[in-house]
Amino acid sequence: MHHIITVAHTKKMKRNIAIILAGGVGSRLGLSTPKQFFKVAGKMVVEHTIDAFESNPHIDEIAIVSNPFYISDIESIIIKNGWKKVKKILKGGEERYHSSLSAINAYEGEEVNLIFHDAVRPLVSQRIINDVIEALKTYKAIDVAMPATDTIIETEGDFIRSIPDRSKLKRGQTPQAFDIESIRRAYEIALKDPHFRVTDDCGVVVKYMPEEPVYVVMGEESNMKLTYKEDTYLLDKFFQLRKSELSNLPREESQLNNKVAVIFGGSYGIGADIARILQEKGAQVFCFSRNLNGTDVGCKEQVADALKSVYRQAQRIDYIINTAGILNKEPLVSSDYQTISNAVNTNYMGTINVALEAYPYLKESKGKLIFFTSSSYTRGRAFYSIYSSTKAAIVNFVQAIAQEWESFGISVNCINPERTKTPMRVHNFGIEPEDSLLSSETVAMATVQSLLTEFTGQVIDIKRNEL
Repeated sequence: MHHIITVAHTKKMKRNIAIILAGGVGSRLGLSTPKQFFKVAGKMVVEHTIDAFESNPHIDEIAIVSNPFYISDIESIIIKNGWKKVKKILKGGEERYHSSLSAINAYEGEEVNLIFHDAVRPLVSQRIINDVIEALKTYKAIDVAMPATDTIIETEGDFIRSIPDRSKLKRGQTPQAFDIESIRRAYEIALKDPHFRVTDDCGVVVKYMPEEPVYVVMGEESNMKLTYKEDTYLLDKFFQLRKSELSNLPREESQLNNKVAVIFGGSYGIGADIARILQEKGAQVFCFSRNLNGTDVGCKEQVADALKSVYRQAQRIDYIINTAGILNKEPLVSSDYQTISNAVNTNYMGTINVALEAYPYLKESKGKLIFFTSSSYTRGRAFYSIYSSTKAAIVNFVQAIAQEWESFGISVNCINPERTKTPMRVHNFGIEPEDSLLSSETVAMATVQSLLTEFTGQVIDIKRNEL
């Protein structure tokens, strides 16, 4: 008997290669080290960027193009993070296009798509990456851009020459993606031009292969490029405000199971809700407060005794959360000095006391420390000057010690909830419309989710319209 074997000829899917362009030297940023190594939200900028492509299921491989002087630094970062998709470290050149050519040459002869992305755009979203890869199924050249919101003028010297139609203008971002053969041919033509001068890869295709359409994917404001020193503040804020930072976190109970958590101010309100949620997730929780067991965070010795007792029982401490705070809503001149002193002692000195006593335990466990600020920290408000000023101090304190303790593996963050319905707020403000306030349970859930992040030194905003 003869068996006839038929072979179905299917179109081979091209592999998607993310090319991380990390050849910058940071001259415009005014840093002693390249801007891709600048730290924000607990990691270097380049680490956040690679994480985005490492976690995308459509990316098959990652190559990093680096300044030759920093290749050893890149190697160390790869080892530290344990990325599985990073396969190549390539040497870049003086100009940006040299880095692109390095990647094109490295994958010569392979049927691949090259997705070029600036290492200093760490907040590229999964939506953008997915849209770019989807567009590659139809087109051979892809750009990412945002509509121009400001009027763009063309000048000649110090005078306006023309004002282009803003509706047709967009601000370019990355990634830029190509079928490798298309971008290779475009550069082949471009390099024969003695006057060759372009700023990006799509520009090469547009100028030297005008017959090849370049499809534009919608970008995002948060997909900003770290270029100037002022950008560091914007980038930091984008990390703080990023909606996905909490909502897209994995919620497997196993991640919190058997963790040991200590909560100061855990007798009611947000603290009590955090304790309950952590216990439901399998964590071992210990609560301390003045009402519950006579523990005052304003007293360093009492904080020390509390943590010692937990360590004796559990042999480790993974999370320490301080929700204790005092709010007295009254004019400063109407406040007696003891009331002021108590508020400062609890709100600010309590934060310092908890941090100091937490340090040895969290250094051992590489654990996480969480404090609470208030939306009033951004601007002092009449009738609660002490409260709002101590909450501002907490933010600065958190940002400072996060830097000091980062090398020890300790994460320190600050939760900033909008107005929240707690017994303390009701006492000071009376009855308010329910739809104008966050529930303490909502804030507690977001706080627990923040324990799953790798962020440090961040103010994590919790807002009603984001939840």
